[in-house]
Amino acid sequence: MMPTNTERLELRRRRMAESPPILRGGFRPFFLGAAAWAITALAVWLTVFFGFVPFELLDNPLAWHRHEMLFGFVGAAIAGFVLTAVPNWTGRLPIAGGPLAALFAIWLVGRLLPFASSDHNPILILVDGGFYLLLASLLAREIIQSRNRNLPVVAIVLLFGAAGILDRLEMAGSLDSSLGWRAGLSLVVLLIAIIGGRIIPSFTRNWLSSIGAREPLPAQPRTWDKLIIALTAAALLAWLSTPSSLVSSVLLSSASAAHFFRLSKWQGWRCCSNALVWILHLGYIWLPVGLLLLAVAQVEITSETAGIHALSTGAMATMILAVMSRASLGHTGRALIASREITASYILITVAAVTRVQAALSIGDGRVALAVAGAAWFGAFGLFLFRYGPILCAPRLDENTKEGQA
Repeated sequence: MMPTNTERLELRRRRMAESPPILRGGFRPFFLGAAAWAITALAVWLTVFFGFVPFELLDNPLAWHRHEMLFGFVGAAIAGFVLTAVPNWTGRLPIAGGPLAALFAIWLVGRLLPFASSDHNPILILVDGGFYLLLASLLAREIIQSRNRNLPVVAIVLLFGAAGILDRLEMAGSLDSSLGWRAGLSLVVLLIAIIGGRIIPSFTRNWLSSIGAREPLPAQPRTWDKLIIALTAAALLAWLSTPSSLVSSVLLSSASAAHFFRLSKWQGWRCCSNALVWILHLGYIWLPVGLLLLAVAQVEITSETAGIHALSTGAMATMILAVMSRASLGHTGRALIASREITASYILITVAAVTRVQAALSIGDGRVALAVAGAAWFGAFGLFLFRYGPILCAPRLDENTKEGQA
């Protein structure tokens, strides 16, 4: 006989209480995994790029680098976020204990298999892409049972997994296209637009209210926010289906202008004294910058690489650091105050983004810019691990095991 909802909740409650702290919430292993893999994957790529190890270490080092930064590093951060957000959305206890350990192990195996097998190995394709399909099914079960409205986020995770499988097939030579990683990048951009549009004005408003700031304060998403997201989706779809076209250029530049307008409404300049808030605004500004650079690339004024790295090293990595550092404090019962180390990491990730885009635009010595970007990247995520590793491996300060409820 199938267990009832009450029995399932009781089982999760026991798992939370009996599990080591690292397995008491999805943000714990996946945020640690994301930061550690951000350093590891880039270190492997740079040692290959600068010729310190044989180019034959991997079947296709450039494709591997692109895949791992997107579906490995970014994907782990997404997993940690949604596994923590869904309990807040649904009021249910988070996945914890053995099931969480198994889910993390699948992600980890997907990262390590390329070093032991070729890109043609079907097990690699199944494990790597299957992780996101499994994650999406777990999230869908939680949301459907609670009748929550956040199924679109689950759909994005599901499509992200499909894009990962497609990219793996392209890496194996089974398909001759670049649609997989482009679709994955587009889906993450869309996720930032959706989630960023919720949390940035909300956290900004809460902060401004707490210090007695005057009206007007940032408002929650309105109709025009939905229109901006729809425009962004249309622009990215045009980029995927009709690249290097005037239509995609116009749509991408229009989406960029819309996001600049949207960001201006959130009043980030009023939050300069709170690093946990201003970093969200700084991370989001890379989204319209990246879309604009992509738009310019469609008419062959510059390379797409600049836009892609503005969106990845800029928007994605900065937003990931911002969300991971804030959520790690809040969900372990700690005060929402940025330490000196994490503030330094925000500065370093910005240096990494600026210099990586600079290299893509062929401004100055490209190899020097790449070396600076790599060093700043290592520093940013190294400081996160140094400051938050002990926090994520320790119990909540108030010993409350309902970490998804924080």
